[in-house]
Amino acid sequence: MGANDLLDDPRCIGLLAAIHIAAAVASAQELAPRAYWPAPNGTNALVAAYQYTKGDIVTDPSLPITGVDSSINYALLTYQRTFSLFTRTATLQFNVPYTWGSSDGFAESEPISRDFSAMADARLRLSVNLRGAPSMDLEGFQALRSNPRTIVGVSILVQPPTGGYDSDNVINAGTNRWAVKPAVGVIWPIRPTWLFEFELGSWLFGDNDDFLGATRAQDPILSGEFHLIKRIRPGLWVSLDANIYGGGRTTVGTEERADLQRNSRIGATLVVPFKRRHAFRFAYSTGVVTESGGDFESIIVSYVFAWR
Repeated sequence: MGANDLLDDPRCIGLLAAIHIAAAVASAQELAPRAYWPAPNGTNALVAAYQYTKGDIVTDPSLPITGVDSSINYALLTYQRTFSLFTRTATLQFNVPYTWGSSDGFAESEPISRDFSAMADARLRLSVNLRGAPSMDLEGFQALRSNPRTIVGVSILVQPPTGGYDSDNVINAGTNRWAVKPAVGVIWPIRPTWLFEFELGSWLFGDNDDFLGATRAQDPILSGEFHLIKRIRPGLWVSLDANIYGGGRTTVGTEERADLQRNSRIGATLVVPFKRRHAFRFAYSTGVVTESGGDFESIIVSYVFAWR
């Protein structure tokens, strides 16, 4: 098999749709390009990722902490499978993160510092393409890739309180609450090798009823993601990424806190395939508008293995 044949191998092309699953951990602050790009029916992907984040960020961005200086590491393991749901392309993915690092800041003007190492909250995400991407085999997927069309999808992400949590500490790896994010996404082909993707969603939060002896609630966060994607050759692509999110004011007991978020981030993503079924993903992002938290830098390196 020659080099060109290797790049055109359907197993390599099926890999492309699996790369997006190694997204950032930090809720509304994440940037995940190609989240609605389909894959052939029966495609599986396993992703091992490392994320390093430094700056004004904690594992739960809604915590009532100011002047934050953190250095946080994440190790993520994700499994994804594409299948047919009522003749439409659907994707189910499960993400398990482990986190370690240190955070310093101020809680009610009192200095606080914490070193931590524990499991963070897991995630389960289901997405379904409603238009432009019916369930397809390898041949159908190759036809879509050669002549892309507008794709409209919906998704729901569920984050249960599975991470480590100690009610005596303000800073924890887990959030001790449920979170759900419904969203709608659109991929619009500008040209055959240029795609514009956007997603509109809303994070909805349950209450943490064991927060230092009180109940902590959070308003919904509305979020938008925007990606300009350039497909260079099968498996190799790059994107410019941006997001904007707002809301999320918190209440501790009966006290409403002045922590309304109106933030935005920008970044870039590069995916490089090798040996047909494997790829590396590199991503970087930084805050550009940070009214409440969110002023941090993040680097993600992922290894992806896909098969059918």
